[in-house]
Amino acid sequence: MTDPLIIRASIPAPVERVSRALTDPDDLRVWLAEHVEVELPGRFAFWGRTTPEGDAPHQRLLHADERSVRFAWLLDGEETTSELSVEPDGGDRTILTLSQTHFDFQDVITGKSIRGVLETYWCQVLTNLAEHLEGRALTPMQDYTSTDMRVEVEIDASAAEVFHAITDSEAVTRWFGYRIEIEPYEGGRLAMGGFDDNPEPAKVLEVVPDQKFVVDWGDVGVGTWELAGSGGKTRLTLVQSGFDQADPPYAGWGGFLSGVAELRRYLEMAEWKPVIMA
Repeated sequence: MTDPLIIRASIPAPVERVSRALTDPDDLRVWLAEHVEVELPGRFAFWGRTTPEGDAPHQRLLHADERSVRFAWLLDGEETTSELSVEPDGGDRTILTLSQTHFDFQDVITGKSIRGVLETYWCQVLTNLAEHLEGRALTPMQDYTSTDMRVEVEIDASAAEVFHAITDSEAVTRWFGYRIEIEPYEGGRLAMGGFDDNPEPAKVLEVVPDQKFVVDWGDVGVGTWELAGSGGKTRLTLVQSGFDQADPPYAGWGGFLSGVAELRRYLEMAEWKPVIMA
């Protein structure tokens, strides 16, 4: 068995407030899932379109206290274990740690199991939690029942600022939280991890300054970023196309969506700090 997936997030709220949000049904329906049933100490369940295998609740509560909640979660026929725990970080912030068993990165690559989406799923969820507790509008999450990979968000920044933030290597690396190198011209390369460490980079197909950026990711399809600026704000439309409809790249798309949430924060917040910690 692989080691548990561990994700740490910096949540901009006191530990008592974050702890309450982990088990309060009204909070959970905002940042975690469409449908929630919580009755401690006996039940903690959630399901819906934005939950992997969310046709019905598949969770079983194992433990809950004032600092953590742990539950079994049946995914692709395997009972996994998820735990969310919190600790104070300077009074007005909280460190939240997610531990998830039965995650294998090979499932991300092969798509063999729905468990391959767990890393990007939890990044979306934890960023949602931060946004919720800050009172910000949430970025849409992945719909695991759909093959329509399209999202529209409004960003409180000019089209020129947004375009720079999605095409400049240094800027993208900052908000995405992972080294990325980009040649922002038609026929250029985009390499996750940098050109030296990525022998098969994506290919830039189209660049229209302040309006469009299109990247061919190979087997997982083509990503198109369209920008429409007005009044100092920008409507960003992100579309993924050209993928196998029978095997949608949900893991990668979830990564894009959690990235878009952080992109909004990066451009809109004067004292920006990433939610997902390196």
